[in-house]
Amino acid sequence: MAAALQSLLPKLGLSKKALLLGAGFVTEPTVQILSDTGVDVTVACRTLESAQGLAAGFGNVHPISLDVSDTEALDAAVAKRKSTKLAARSLLSYLIVVDVPAPEASDNPLGYKFPWSSRSVLLALRNDAKYYQDGKVEEIPGPELMGTSKPYLIYPEFAFVAYPNKDSTSFKERYDIPEAQTLIRGTLRYQGFPEFVRVLVDIGFLSEEKHDFLQPSDNPLSWAEATKQILKASSAKEPDLTWAISSKTKFMDNSERDRILAGLRWIGLFSNEAIQPKGTPLDTLCARLEQKMQYEKGERDMVMLQHKFGTEHKDGSKETRTSKLCDYGDPKGYSSMARLVGVPCGVACLMVLDGRISERGILAPVKWSLAEPLLKESKEKWGIEMVEKTVA
Repeated sequence: MAAALQSLLPKLGLSKKALLLGAGFVTEPTVQILSDTGVDVTVACRTLESAQGLAAGFGNVHPISLDVSDTEALDAAVAKRKSTKLAARSLLSYLIVVDVPAPEASDNPLGYKFPWSSRSVLLALRNDAKYYQDGKVEEIPGPELMGTSKPYLIYPEFAFVAYPNKDSTSFKERYDIPEAQTLIRGTLRYQGFPEFVRVLVDIGFLSEEKHDFLQPSDNPLSWAEATKQILKASSAKEPDLTWAISSKTKFMDNSERDRILAGLRWIGLFSNEAIQPKGTPLDTLCARLEQKMQYEKGERDMVMLQHKFGTEHKDGSKETRTSKLCDYGDPKGYSSMARLVGVPCGVACLMVLDGRISERGILAPVKWSLAEPLLKESKEKWGIEMVEKTVA
């Protein structure tokens, strides 16, 4: 990364400022790029502790606590930093990416580990989905989403499944493709993940309903007792808990039932271990999963992204093209997700600061005038690129 930054140093000086909003687990590369090129950076997080963690080890980086939903506080933060460029990770860099553990690290019942907030990941699994299929708008209610997953082949060595991700219908206008008859943004996971999550939804563990028995206490319930309360089971004994689970959900066959129950046992839902009560089933489960499903030292994540285009030309001929990216994290450095989100954001910020991007406002690289220089620099200086092929 240092070599790529050297060519940018003459263009920038300490007079340049940037305010980084919504700085999460994957924005450290953005901070590094801006700091190493002499930009005066203010890192804003909801908690000062998080901002201090991101700022640690970098020069000319200042942490502050800021809730971006507080308009007055946001305006004040911008006013204090006159001529500051605003950088919001999700606004300046737009990538549809799927982050999973590399195959050798996908060693738990869900085949997943958390690169960021487990709560955000789990809440996304309850979202409604909406997309175009053969010219018609299809809608899927959140509770049914996991049941729509299907095997999806990108490379033979990866056992992926895919399901729709939120509302894809707006992309017709956003990307100026009104002729598109089928338009779906999807999420990839390893096989077995959707069925497991569907059971968690069915039995109430992704509920945000508050319960007295899940409130913080000096004498918290055991997981078995909490599971009994959530399921409304007859007792906290494992046979009664598994019976209650089977009455609330459906399994494809006995093999799937055994696999998922074994996974719930691995999480600890039937154990006598004390819960960390967080008020709701969702938040209490999140606290547990964050203990069980973190990346271990030496493990790496993997980002897989594919765009697939089916086109029909004026002469009636048809063509299928793909644009793919497969990227692995560095166990001794940044995760793949951090690099692929943080680097394009940092590059975009530098382009605003040095005048290569002259437009102002909230920008997304959906226009070629913005996307082309970002793609070029991401490829040439950071090795980030999509590989395009005609496959049919």
